[in-house]
Amino acid sequence: MASPQAKSRSKARAAARLGAVQALYQREMEGTSIPALLHEFHQHRLGAIIEDVEYADADIAFFDDIVSGTDARRDEIDGIISGKLSTGWTLERLDKPMRQILRAGTYELLARKDVPTAAVISEYLDVTDAFYDRREKGFVNGILDAIAKEARG
Repeated sequence: MASPQAKSRSKARAAARLGAVQALYQREMEGTSIPALLHEFHQHRLGAIIEDVEYADADIAFFDDIVSGTDARRDEIDGIISGKLSTGWTLERLDKPMRQILRAGTYELLARKDVPTAAVISEYLDVTDAFYDRREKGFVNGILDAIAKEARG
C-alpha cells in the first residue's frame, strides 16, 4: 500500500500533468511566452479555486519541467508523434487538446526516465478522460505505447 506521502506526491504530479496540458493548449491558442505562462499558472491556476472548483496542488517543478521541456523539444516531439499516426493523418488534423496530451506524454517518456512507463501512460489516459470519451483514450494509449517502446525499449 502506498504511503500517504507517495499518494500526495502522485496527486500533485497528476495535477501538474493536467495543468501542463492546459498550459500547452493556452500557449498554442494565444502564443503566451513560457515565462508568462508559468507565472500565470503558478499564481492563478495551480491549487486555486476557479468557479467553485478547487484545483489540486500541483508539483510545481514537475509542471514547469513538462511545460518548458515539451515546448523546447516540440519539433522533435511532433516528428515522433507524426511517425506513429496512421497514413493520411497529420498532427495538425488532431484537435488542439489531443496534440497537447500527446506532446506532454511524449516529452515525459523521452525526458523523465525517473517515471515508470506504465505510470506515464496511465496518467495521460486520466488526463484524456478530462477532455474526451473512451474512444480517444484508446487512441492516446496506442500512440504513447508505441512511442514508449521506441523511446524506452
